Amino acid sequence: MNKAESERLESLFQHLGYQPTAIAGEADLIVLNSCVVRQHAEDRIVNKINALRALKRSSRPPILAVTGCLVDSDTARLKQRFPHIDHFFKPGEYPGWLAKDEPFPMLPQQPSPSTYVPIIQGCNNFCSYCVVPYRRGREKSRPVSEIVSEVKELAQHGVKEVVLLGQNVDSYGHDLPDKPDLAHLLYELNDINGIARIRFLTNHPKDMGDRLIEAIAKLDKVCQQINLPVQAGDDEILKVMGRGYTVESYRQLVARIRSQVPAIALSTDIIVGFPSENQEQFQATVDLLRELRFDSVHIAAYSPRPDTIAARNLEDNVPPSVKKERLDTIERLQEKIATEINSRLLGKTVEVLVEGRRKGRWHGRSRSGKLVFFSENDELLGEIVKVKIEKTSPWALQGGMYR
Repeated sequence: MNKAESERLESLFQHLGYQPTAIAGEADLIVLNSCVVRQHAEDRIVNKINALRALKRSSRPPILAVTGCLVDSDTARLKQRFPHIDHFFKPGEYPGWLAKDEPFPMLPQQPSPSTYVPIIQGCNNFCSYCVVPYRRGREKSRPVSEIVSEVKELAQHGVKEVVLLGQNVDSYGHDLPDKPDLAHLLYELNDINGIARIRFLTNHPKDMGDRLIEAIAKLDKVCQQINLPVQAGDDEILKVMGRGYTVESYRQLVARIRSQVPAIALSTDIIVGFPSENQEQFQATVDLLRELRFDSVHIAAYSPRPDTIAARNLEDNVPPSVKKERLDTIERLQEKIATEINSRLLGKTVEVLVEGRRKGRWHGRSRSGKLVFFSENDELLGEIVKVKIEKTSPWALQGGMYR
């Protein structure tokens, strides 16, 4: 979401006459787009804000602005904490101090073959560890017609894949007058000429319904890839997290998905070291991962976020060394599982949307979201090509053009 918003802000600034520079000292305007989901991310943005203080003492001080999840409704408090910052504006909002009559969001100035498209902002779930509802607010969906129009324009600019974004995409449309859902939106986008692939993230297990699963199974442009965060494998931990589902209901949801979409690639998110998580509860998470065998797992050690329910009411009582040990345990397990899953693709041919070059090799993703590298001299950016897989690893695939 931050990447999508940064792309649109850059497009807006260029529309207003600004040009990008790689040197902070040359800038007339510097905007920091912040993430504070984890403590490390917040520490980095605070250090960057403080480092910019010196630029305000230069002979030609730039305008400094901060957006993203660091910015809540109490901008006066932020201004007191960081007096050298000229403007704070909430994530996804228009920077009104620049110009009042420009549309926002605007399309990225130079959209990549795979482009992010925000469809819903905010979240109503208030998971006990999450700061998003406090920083991005309650859920607010963009109208179907607006999204369809934007995706059509992206297709005209050569975009082949759109990734629909929301803190909870499964809640899409419930706040709109005619109550469309994500499945309805997918059917609309599937008919747009030029678009070859559609992805979406992130899902919430308690809100993902059978209509959406059916749409994934039926629609040819919707990729067989779902991010479905489970966060923990123990019911008591899930309850304290405020997730709204049980391990068994999650397990049943995965079974329904795999029965209708056998080729689905599933990824999930895990938080280790949540307050009071004991070894038995952690082992339940390990056992669930071993049972369900995800293609990828995003792992984070719990860190309390200010304003959240967990930060107010729960003691962060799992030692950092234990969190690190548990994180390492899951990383080792997932590396083994991903190695086995990806090895099945050895010798197979996959379709790859070429997104760029890295160290002399083209790279892109398969329909199931696997990162693929291959060598070829021709200009292939934005093309969908067939690649025969010659080498696999837990993190990426390598191969050559299939001819």
